Amino acid sequence: MTRNALALAALSILVLAAAGQPGWAASFDCAKAETADEKAICADRQLNDEDVEMSVLYTQLKPLLGMGARGDMEDEQVTWLKRRATCGDDRTCLSKAYQDRLGQLRSGFEALAKKGPF
Repeated sequence: MTRNALALAALSILVLAAAGQPGWAASFDCAKAETADEKAICADRQLNDEDVEMSVLYTQLKPLLGMGARGDMEDEQVTWLKRRATCGDDRTCLSKAYQDRLGQLRSGFEALAKKGPF
């Protein structure tokens, strides 16, 4: 089931990317970007793509969790956003932050798949 969940997430990412909304990252409006990390994400296609993937995975995983786990995930996201902000415009730091968060979110899907049944 993990494979199917990840395939669905990948398909969603492709659909969002194909929509090609200029000026938008997945989780915020680039026209309203104020912080150094937001501006760097909007200026860099790879970071923008990582933001899209993170947002899609987060959005898909959130409703699948029970209330307590959902609250924990929201708290983790807030903590992660603070971490991302500390990167400023350092693209290497931002990419590392995204890779870490993407790994956490993928692990969430894997944990659900192990619980089954689906």
